[in-house]
Amino acid sequence: MHYSQVSEIRRRLQRDWTVRIDHIFREANFAADHLASIGHSKSIGVHVMDRPCTSLMYWLYFDRVGSETPHFVRMQ
Repeated sequence: MHYSQVSEIRRRLQRDWTVRIDHIFREANFAADHLASIGHSKSIGVHVMDRPCTSLMYWLYFDRVGSETPHFVRMQ
């Protein structure tokens, strides 16, 4: 993550409100992981989808039914 993004997150966390941040492993959110993968091949900027692409529909289905894959953590 870029320094400016981290700074903005920290600035927003310091506001007078209750903030809750949860970490969700990529294995529990296939659609978000797929969108991130697609984003790596795009130019910098805002990209708008009028409707989900076919490949995203596949992953949205798995997220909807609650399918997960195990998350393995390598111990050193």
